Amino acid sequence: MNHLRLPVLLLVALPALAAPALRDAVDAKLAADYPMLDALYKDLHAHPELSLMEERSAAKVAAGLRGAGVEVVEKFGGGHGVVGVLKNGVGPTVLIRCDLDGLPVQEETGLPYASKTRVKNLAGQEVATMQACGHDIHMTCLVGTARMLASLRERWSGTVVFVGQPAEEIGTGARAMLSAGLYTKFPKPDFALALHTNAALPAGSIGTVEGPAMANVDSVDITVRGIGGHGAYPHTTKDPIVLAARIVTALQTIVSRETRPIDPAVVTVGSIHGGTKHNIIPDEVKLQLTLRSYTDAVREHTLAAIRRICRGEAIAAGLPEELHPIVAQVGTQFTPATRNDVTLTRRVHAAIGGALGAERVRPVDPVMAGEDFSEFGRTAEKVPICLFWLGAVNPAKFAEHERTGAPLPSLHSSKFAPLPEPTIRTGITAMTAATLDLLGKK
Repeated sequence: MNHLRLPVLLLVALPALAAPALRDAVDAKLAADYPMLDALYKDLHAHPELSLMEERSAAKVAAGLRGAGVEVVEKFGGGHGVVGVLKNGVGPTVLIRCDLDGLPVQEETGLPYASKTRVKNLAGQEVATMQACGHDIHMTCLVGTARMLASLRERWSGTVVFVGQPAEEIGTGARAMLSAGLYTKFPKPDFALALHTNAALPAGSIGTVEGPAMANVDSVDITVRGIGGHGAYPHTTKDPIVLAARIVTALQTIVSRETRPIDPAVVTVGSIHGGTKHNIIPDEVKLQLTLRSYTDAVREHTLAAIRRICRGEAIAAGLPEELHPIVAQVGTQFTPATRNDVTLTRRVHAAIGGALGAERVRPVDPVMAGEDFSEFGRTAEKVPICLFWLGAVNPAKFAEHERTGAPLPSLHSSKFAPLPEPTIRTGITAMTAATLDLLGKK
């Protein structure tokens, strides 16, 4: 992959941030701002909020943008969306997006600023919360980038739109903000950028992916029904636990025997619940699935195959039609695949390489995780988008992982703990470099 990209990168003009004087200005600004950014990061980390409940986090981001001289609108998109606009003469418009929400995870990092927050979720259940996906890093980098660009006005011309987006973890926030008129009520972007922490790259490094970068994500609920009864008399029942087990096993053949081996796909049963007691056969079992794919064809086939398998297994078990499993696609939680614009991504890669050094920016493989940043490139405006990966792993732990194969905590893990300073500094420098390249004065 490196050999394929090198000729392209050699043809790109030297990025603006490669200039020593500008690098010195960026380093000096980072040194001056870092104590404030570190305090902001640790505060956001210690006080995570769940999707659609990000009131405090949004207010912190809005205050940080205003402190940089950005004009800010809050509560945009029917929730806690934040939109900031920084105008600086005539030129293109670049949108920079961060996400605000945390996850219902009990933090186990042992950090002095670890979250101890417990909240009631939208269903009224009390849960622990954690910034287990690095969105606290993203928010801090957005504020830091705004401060950096405001201090470098003489180096660029155009408009920057800063977006603090809620509800990324449930795949609804970007769609809500776009539906509310993000591209019509604010300057329409010529380019959209985002960064995301990476739990498999060392802090201080950046990863880029051209084209398909992240997957379609679907959530499916299956209610497997049966006829309950006494565990001592199974012949008088239709056991939904046995039927659920057969369905779970059969679902594995969708990827292994129905999907072309060169087409990425995942079918994961993440939750199975049924029954109340050792000797009672229940009336139903509930399954929750996550599906991953890159193409519409694979996605549609997977969904159809799930329905077919559930019906077929119910028939084989002798269940009447009215008791066949109920397969419900959770439509509000669909996240379309993220496809990075190739030309934009090459330009971003080169700009960041000029700022950080080419050895710290690497092409990486696509992943089957999902991100609703994809929505910013799927509107009628067809805005080119690029999401790049921000290494977040302590380099010493990454080196140990490389040497011994010791596992690293993944995103969404209760033990995921970015190394703050090099991660934040690198994120701000990288996003600044990419933005200056797109808006830099010629």
